[in-house]
Amino acid sequence: MAPFFHVCAYFSLTILSLFILPAAAVIRTLPSQLTTTVYDYVIVGGGTAGLVVANRLTENSSVSVLVLEAGLNDQGIIPIEIPFVAPTLSPNSAFDWNTTTTLQPGLVNRTVPYIRGRVLGGSSSINFLFHQYCTMDDWNRISAISGDAGWRWSNMRQYVTKHEKMVPPADNHNTTGQFVAAVHGTTGEVSVSLPGSNQSIDARVVATTRQLAEFPFNEDTGGGDQGLLGVGFIQSSAGGGIRSSSSNTYLANANGRPNLTVLVNATVTLLLQTGNSSTGAPSFRSVQYVQSHAIGNLTIGTTFTVTARKDVILSAGTVGTTQLLLLSGIGKSADLGRLRINTIIENPSVGANLSDHILVPNVFEVNGNGSVNALLRDANASAAAMTQWLQRKTGPFANSIANNYGFLRFPPNSTIFKTTPDPAAGSRSPHWEIIFSNLFFEPGFAIPATRDFLTVVTIVSSPTSRGTISLRNNDPFQPPMIDPQFMTTDFDTFAVRESIKGALRFVAAPAWSDYVVAPFGRIFADATNDTLIEAYARGAAGSAFHAVGTAAMSAVSAKTGVVNPDLTVKGADGLRIVDASVFPFVPSCHTQGPVYLLAERASDIIKAAN
Repeated sequence: MAPFFHVCAYFSLTILSLFILPAAAVIRTLPSQLTTTVYDYVIVGGGTAGLVVANRLTENSSVSVLVLEAGLNDQGIIPIEIPFVAPTLSPNSAFDWNTTTTLQPGLVNRTVPYIRGRVLGGSSSINFLFHQYCTMDDWNRISAISGDAGWRWSNMRQYVTKHEKMVPPADNHNTTGQFVAAVHGTTGEVSVSLPGSNQSIDARVVATTRQLAEFPFNEDTGGGDQGLLGVGFIQSSAGGGIRSSSSNTYLANANGRPNLTVLVNATVTLLLQTGNSSTGAPSFRSVQYVQSHAIGNLTIGTTFTVTARKDVILSAGTVGTTQLLLLSGIGKSADLGRLRINTIIENPSVGANLSDHILVPNVFEVNGNGSVNALLRDANASAAAMTQWLQRKTGPFANSIANNYGFLRFPPNSTIFKTTPDPAAGSRSPHWEIIFSNLFFEPGFAIPATRDFLTVVTIVSSPTSRGTISLRNNDPFQPPMIDPQFMTTDFDTFAVRESIKGALRFVAAPAWSDYVVAPFGRIFADATNDTLIEAYARGAAGSAFHAVGTAAMSAVSAKTGVVNPDLTVKGADGLRIVDASVFPFVPSCHTQGPVYLLAERASDIIKAAN
């Protein structure tokens, strides 16, 4: 991505030397610092899910856990802590795996970045902080697919209060009418808050919900009991103006436990078979890893092995987990054989069913009064905001880049439903999302030198496109081939086009008459019919970075799927998966919140089994 704003110069590699604080006692940087090679549990990946499980399992002081994280220790890295600068953290950074998709036929044969965190906290340390739990329909569908009533929302809601700590916004403004306190937790691990710095468009967004009936106001957009549908204020994983990740919450709160060890810069390359269970299933209780450079690159050299007495838990994220399964001989034998990988468990579902949200950043030129574009191009303005954040943890940097969003459905009489079944999980689940950011946001492009901008992002919330993750070779140091198959189905093409038209209708409301000038860029400005809008979208769309599904959960008796409802890998012994890859479809909101709930229940399942 081109520099997001001038302050990026401040966040050079100098940050890594000046602002990384001494590591806490629980975190190790060298394999030689490990006092043993055998633990009760070995967790592969210290990301959003992995650190939740590490915390919960080590609540029992007699249980030992090792977490292997390929990336850096996030502690003291200032840019990770500042909500507003999230777009500077990826791609092309030391905190990201810096992968891209294959050429996408649906996106005029473009490749697009596929962001995933490579740092303690994983994607919770580099994402845009959006935090919801999706809809009860989503969870009830997961339950129906898996055959396990424990995944229903009626059971999963208990983990909201266990996980969430709702805190005041950074500016301590009056939040009456912006959220419903009764559906939130106040004593959990991760801080969640409403926007902590007002944007001038906030009032325009709310006014539009009164002017246009198709965009109703929703007092609380957290999902679950309250529901998602409607337009409201964003809830973010931040507290006191600082990002709240799995690392600075779940891991920090377990800091000092002698039964928890975290090794950073440790890239797992292989799951090792350690024998067979009493039923003949191959056991995978050892993993092989190598040491990584501190700046995020790999060193091919000495390999190390660690072993779990009970379970190896894969929490390497949808891409990383899938790659490790395939490299270790769990997948489709025909594909593995071509790469000279011995098949241990035949399972064609590994790497299939990749599902992700499609995103289009729609940029509008606006009259400059009140926009925050100065922060993107004016070094003095960004430096002042930085100073305010450093001194008081307030101001625009204490906030993500957007304050308002909405989740919407297409009318039931939409033409697409004459030929395509409704793909949403239920009538309470959205088809598309709209996000309002009072600045220029177009990944890969720097802000123009003049004029001011508003970006209205549209996202397909219930996509039907399904792709794959596959190996390009048997080298664990080469990224896999990521093929989401974006915009390859009739519904997704319809949804992308109609959501853009919805965005155009939204900013055509009277509330915007003195602010929005026109769509920015010739292609967008000239997109005045369905054919041209579709062509514009294919050239502008990318990923919302919510990949799921390639190690999908299914019923114990199902002939497809990768994990059982208890997250054990089908046909294997001693191996579980706890990350977004197990969702059988992409839930209808940003996936951070659902992954946290998944990991909380997974922890209870693992405790009960052992």
